[in-house]
Amino acid sequence: MTAPEALTLQQALALAEKNNPLMSEASAQVDRARAGIDTASAYPNPTLEFLGGHQSGRPISTPGVPGLLLHYSASQPIEIPLERRARIRASKLELTSTEYFQAGTTLTVVADVKHAFYDVLRRKEEVGHTKENLALVNDLRRRVAVRVNVGEAGRLELTRADAELARAQALVTAAQVELARSQASLRAVIGGQTQENLDPVGDLQDRIQLPPFSELRAQVLAAHPALEEAKTQTARDQALVADQRARRIPQPSLYGEYEHQPDLTFYRFGVTIPLPIWDRRKGPIGEAKAEVTRAQAASKRRQVEIIAALERSYDQYELMDKQVQSLQAGSLHEAEAAVHAAQAAYKFGERGIIEVLDAQRVLQGVRDDLLNAMYGRQSALVDLEELGAVHLGGK
Repeated sequence: MTAPEALTLQQALALAEKNNPLMSEASAQVDRARAGIDTASAYPNPTLEFLGGHQSGRPISTPGVPGLLLHYSASQPIEIPLERRARIRASKLELTSTEYFQAGTTLTVVADVKHAFYDVLRRKEEVGHTKENLALVNDLRRRVAVRVNVGEAGRLELTRADAELARAQALVTAAQVELARSQASLRAVIGGQTQENLDPVGDLQDRIQLPPFSELRAQVLAAHPALEEAKTQTARDQALVADQRARRIPQPSLYGEYEHQPDLTFYRFGVTIPLPIWDRRKGPIGEAKAEVTRAQAASKRRQVEIIAALERSYDQYELMDKQVQSLQAGSLHEAEAAVHAAQAAYKFGERGIIEVLDAQRVLQGVRDDLLNAMYGRQSALVDLEELGAVHLGGK
């Protein structure tokens, strides 16, 4: 088995930027939108026509002269400036929209990497806690076995110690399984271009003082890429309505032809204009208007979702931060002191093994609560960063 590969958060983010398929997909959409501007800006191509053949005389009183027959013609559609401007504007807005989509995708990928990275750190800490607990239980079981062998304790205490040892071993196994799962998730989100045995290094100690919620709300509403994307999509759909309306104006084509006959030649010039009698583009205009309405509704829905997510993450951070401080300031120290006191009392025969095991379980539970609270606080910070409320960088 290969040695674990140390991985910092910055390295994980760099790998995700390079290998994550979502990043490549967003970049391709931007390239496609950029090419769409070239498509919208292109002028219509002219049409050339050539006909050749042979003219034969018929047995009538004034037959045509037999010989070579040639015909050349060309036509050039003339664009309506109003329609062209609307089409190009819609394409430029599409590019802007995809750029906002790319920025939002980047925030999402960064958040996914950080969530997975910090989850691995949490699971590593859990494995450490369960192994430490196993060592303590194993040491306790050894002491109980000595006391039972010398007759200072009953056989029942050894049975209880064996049961607790089996439970501690099962907790270690479960924690290792969760660690393997979280490592697999991390490899997936950074693109899978790493060795299997990852060893993320870092901590869950990030703590900041959040500004008032109203201030963060205004900040998110003013700059979140998803909201800007929705606004741009609405403007794009409005430009498409103008484009469809402009298409009702007939698009003329200049036409010219030259014909060579055995006995004469001639040329003609003209203009062809389609008549909008049967099709006034009522359907396409109605579809474009409906898209504007849909885009406006989607923009409002997205705004409600983002504000709700901001409120949840803000409240989660506040609650988890208070829980972390409370556990670190009181419960953890009390639980550790209770374990030491119970072990000392058991050593001198003042308490039974049940009190020691209970104290050990309480300590394990407090450690789990603290670790989960720290992860919850860190997860809330990552969510706030994804929403654009805070900036953590590669910490």
